Order: sequence, then structure tokens, then C-alpha cells
Amino acid sequence: MPESATAPRPRRRFERRIAALLAASAGLSLGLGSALIWRFPLDPLLRIVLLLALLAALGILCTALFQSVVNPLRGLTNVVEAYRSGDYTLRSSRESAGDALGDLVHEINSLGNILHEQRLRATEATALLDKLISAIDVAILAFDGEGRLRLLNPSASQLLDIPAADAVGQSAAELALQDFLAADVSTRIVTSIAGRAGRWQITHGTFREGGLSQHLLIVADVRQALREEEHSAWQRLIRVLSHEVNNSLTPIKSLATTLEDMLREALPAGSLREDVLPALHVIADRTDALQRFLAQHGRLARLPAPQRRWFHLKPLLERVARLEQTHPIDVHAPDGLEVHADADQLEQVLINLVKNAIEAQGESRGAIAISACDSASRLIVTVTDEGPGIANPDNLFVPFFTTKPGGSGIGLVWSRQIAEAHGGTLRLENRTETEGAVATLDIPPR
Repeated sequence: MPESATAPRPRRRFERRIAALLAASAGLSLGLGSALIWRFPLDPLLRIVLLLALLAALGILCTALFQSVVNPLRGLTNVVEAYRSGDYTLRSSRESAGDALGDLVHEINSLGNILHEQRLRATEATALLDKLISAIDVAILAFDGEGRLRLLNPSASQLLDIPAADAVGQSAAELALQDFLAADVSTRIVTSIAGRAGRWQITHGTFREGGLSQHLLIVADVRQALREEEHSAWQRLIRVLSHEVNNSLTPIKSLATTLEDMLREALPAGSLREDVLPALHVIADRTDALQRFLAQHGRLARLPAPQRRWFHLKPLLERVARLEQTHPIDVHAPDGLEVHADADQLEQVLINLVKNAIEAQGESRGAIAISACDSASRLIVTVTDEGPGIANPDNLFVPFFTTKPGGSGIGLVWSRQIAEAHGGTLRLENRTETEGAVATLDIPPR
């Protein structure tokens, strides 16, 4: 039989027992009172009046006693039932010290206060946790014991490129995540997840809910952290090399110049003079070239913080296009598009990207275009070309790596640092719809 059908019975049995005890006590009291009344020589009418008065008094007293016991218990029953249903705001009005029932009411009311405070703290903690999970840039996915997705945060939805409403309920196999749930290794680094290439740290854990085992996946993009470590290492290396090499180049140049001046006056004309003086001049020139080389590459270690201001983007793109006189550049951007960024740094990035696109064309005269749009609160600027494409994409952002004669190998690295200093990214990829490459600068517009 259902619990709801049996729950009231103990209360009714208890009330009947209380009523029976009170009735027995009243009957005993009435019998004793009647015996006393009949012992005294009283008028019959007076005896009847006294008996009726005694009966009324006993009835009023029994009713009061019954209500004083049963009503508080009924109130406590309502309070406990409210607590069981999750309403911790209800309190019993009868609370007095010095008697057992009053102490019980006090303790239950105190329990309600504690439960109410705990509910508020749990609600606040849950709200804070929800905000943290929503704001964190780490993908969090929870799967049930059957491998179906129960919960994901916005970063996970962005990683899977699926709206959260469509992703919930899909199996790990449908989301291409089955291997990570089945793996025994709790944390590992992978180069691909859900069809996306990169460097990802996958952490797999389990928890129990309702006695059933559940799965938790935490996916963190470690590319930014690795690039920051890489950048820091290059900065330290450049600073050390610049300091040590410059300490040697300065006296070498000074000595070479001094010797050249001295020997120009001291050596007579002849083969020795013709050999020695040009050699010393070459030494001085090479020290100058090495110092310029170090100064140029020192930019990797001295990139200033962006000086942001609001400006219209299209005039800047048109200015970059006009700088290239050897190749026409098409510009596609809305007239009113504004961005809050360092205009000088952004212009330098676009100059580097356009220069790379022109050099990638070789002898061909394929179209080069700069396009900009505001998409989903992100500023997207692309530079496309119709060259042969990228042959070695793995080394694009390796400092000092270049395949161009006379190239320094720092242009793209410096450009990516500027993009990341603005809170964005810079990607170079081969185009899929035609030959050529596309550079995509993605930064927040404000």
C-alpha cells in the first residue's frame, strides 16, 4: 500500500489514545465528584446543578488538554512535511522553554533555520559554480554511465562546434570522444579532438551519482601556454645572446677601425696594404651588420603592450593596401566597423601578412584581398592570396625559421604575439576552395 495512504494512521491512533485517556480520567473524576455530592445532604435540584457544572468543567478541561497536546503536534507534523518537501521557511508558533513539547518545537524550528541557511549557501555556491563553469575557457563535459552527454559548458560547446541543446543526449561515440572515456590514463596530451587539430590536455575522471558511475572529461587547450613558454624561452635566449655578442662586437669594431686608420698611414703601397686594409674594413662592416641583426631580432623580447584606442578599421586597411605599389590589393570591409586596439601594431601585422601574401605569389599575379567583418563579437580580418599555398605549416611560427632568401623568420612570430597581446589569435592555413593561403586575424573588437 502506498505510504501516503498509511501516513495519517499513526496520528489518528495517537489522538484516539489521548482522547481515551482523557475520557477515562474525566469519567473517574466525574464518579468521584458524584460520590462526594451524594454524601452531603443537599437539595436534589442543587445536586443536579452541581453534577452538570462538574460535567461541563471536566468537558472543558479535557478539550483544552486535548488541544494543548494534539494541536502543537499537528503543527510540527506540517512543519516536518514542509521540510521533507524542501520548504525550510515554515515554523511552528508554539515555542516555550521549560516543557518537553516546547523544547521539541524549539529544536525543530532551530533545525529549520539551519536547513534554510544551508539551502541558501548551497544555492549561492551552485550559482557561483555555474558562473565559473560558464566563464572558464576549459571545456567540461559530463557523461552518464551509458556514455551519453548530460552536461557541457559553453567552452565545450564551442570545442565540439555544436549547440548545447543539440549536444546533450548524444553518445560519446557520436561526438568522437569514446576513446577518451575508455582510456585508463587519467591525463594525457593529444593533437586532435573531435576532428580539431591542436594541442589538448585531456583529463578523464569518474564520479558517482545516485549510486551509478558517471564520467567527467576536462579538455584544456595548451597551445597558448606552450607558446607563452616558448616565447619566454626565446626572450631569455635573445637577451643573453644580444648581451654577450654585443660585448664582443663593440671592441672588435673599435679595434678594427683603429687598426685600419693606423695601418693606412703606416703601410706603404703594395700587396700587403691592399690585403690588410680591405680585410679590416670587412671586419668593421660585419660587426655593424651583426649589431643591426641583433637589434632587429631583439624586437621579439621587447614587444610593448598595446596602446588601445577606438578607430575605424576600413581606412587602416586601405592605407595598408596603398603601401604596396607592386601588386593591387582588394579591400572588403564595412564602412562603420570600429575596433578598440593598437592601430600601429595592427597595421604592422597587416603589412607583414600582405607582404607574405605577395611574396607567396611568386611570378603569378593572383588576387590578394584583405577582408574584415564583425562576427559573434569577434573582429575577423583575413588576408587571402592565390599562390601555391603553405608547404611547411608546422614551422610557420618558429622564430628565425624562414624559406625566403634574406628573410629573418620573425615577422609571423611577432605578428602572432601582437594578436595574442590583444586577446586574439593568428592562423595561417591553405585555402580549401582554391589554391592559395589565408591568414586569419581574430581579436575581440573591444
